Amino acid sequence: MRLYKAAFALLSLAPLTGCFFTDIKLPLDRDVNQTSLGAKKGISSMQSIAWIVAWGDAGTDAAARDGQITTIKHMDQRYISYLFGLYTRSDTIVYGD
Repeated sequence: MRLYKAAFALLSLAPLTGCFFTDIKLPLDRDVNQTSLGAKKGISSMQSIAWIVAWGDAGTDAAARDGQITTIKHMDQRYISYLFGLYTRSDTIVYGD
């Protein structure tokens, strides 16, 4: 019976996964079979606090300008969140030449 209670307690916490801290990185390309990244990397970001205020430019153009990239070969997206989204940051990462 203790095993069932322990399993139930763990499963009831599953919806809270990632609520305190999240840091994930995702590709923005569909076909990454033969992707070359290039020699340069640029990052653009936007941030928000307390679901009230947000600032930044997480656009592709801003990331390409940051890395002085004229030809984009690959893109990633990164999300960071603390305390149920009280602070969040979203980065667009571009690779190219």
